[in-house]
Amino acid sequence: MATSKYSSDQNSGAVAEVQNGEDFKVHVFSSSSELLEKLHDNWSGKRKPYPAMYSSIFGGIILDPEMMVIPIDDHMVHRGHGVFDTAIILDGFIYELDVHLARFLRSASKAKITSPFSQSTLKSILIQLAAASQIRKGTLRYWLSAGPGDFLLSPAGCPTSAFYAVVIDEDFSQCKEGVKVITSTIPMKSPLFATMKNVNYLPNVLSKMEAEEKGAFASIWVDEKGHIAEGPNVNVAFITPEKELILPFFDNILSGCTAMRLLELAPKLVEQGHLKSVKTANLNVEEAKGASEMMFVGSTLPILPIVMWDEKAIGDGNVGKLTMKLSDLLWEDMVAGPGTQRFPVPYP
Repeated sequence: MATSKYSSDQNSGAVAEVQNGEDFKVHVFSSSSELLEKLHDNWSGKRKPYPAMYSSIFGGIILDPEMMVIPIDDHMVHRGHGVFDTAIILDGFIYELDVHLARFLRSASKAKITSPFSQSTLKSILIQLAAASQIRKGTLRYWLSAGPGDFLLSPAGCPTSAFYAVVIDEDFSQCKEGVKVITSTIPMKSPLFATMKNVNYLPNVLSKMEAEEKGAFASIWVDEKGHIAEGPNVNVAFITPEKELILPFFDNILSGCTAMRLLELAPKLVEQGHLKSVKTANLNVEEAKGASEMMFVGSTLPILPIVMWDEKAIGDGNVGKLTMKLSDLLWEDMVAGPGTQRFPVPYP
């Protein structure tokens, strides 16, 4: 959102010019109207993946992608002083918005950022934004920053914090194919930052890239005590040979809203005799790799089966039946769960 998109022809041309060194000429935009025309041309005829954005700096909802920008002197941009969260829109309903917003404000408190709005007002803004987007299936992503003001380290010069949100038009469906993972060599965040959903995601990015470079989907972090932690932006869960569902303790990792909901729903499988128990606990690598089934847990998945870890098969190397039963529970909750979990978007 913070940068404009230029065509591939323009990019390749720019690269060629840069290679010529002194021959590279920087264009100076003579007016705001010239720049706006340029931005508009860059999006002309293209699909708009971001149909609506809210900015407290502008004081309203923006429908033109070329205007979805953040001030360069916003401390979230140049100092990483910001937090974010997300929620999904499915069949015209926002799923688990309240719990995500509550976590959002907890993160803001840890980051020492005061919201310019109450939780109820934030909720109202996001609902109106979803309605303005006309999107029935996608994601809401929203940020709270220390705000624009200067390029110093302290936010003392920022007049007010800033709230931004965007609707992303993206498709997702229940995951039924298994993926490979690796153990990450990238140091994980300290508990203070891992339990706060902040915008400093460089370790997460590098961890994901490391996995992709090795032909895997994502990676698993192991903490300094040798306990399983989490994935780069998802929680991880295991089913033991004794049919126990175990998620790592949330003390030093992010308490995923979908993971917490899974812990609420999974006892249904205990009642039906499919699972023996549901709990959070510490697991070392040997115990985790000895699981019968393994999965990532996250908002848009909601469960992604893991069939191989560091080139070692999990269980028999196939997507587990209990994994899919848990996936069915969450997906049904997303599609037709109680009103406490799903908020209808009042589209015009």
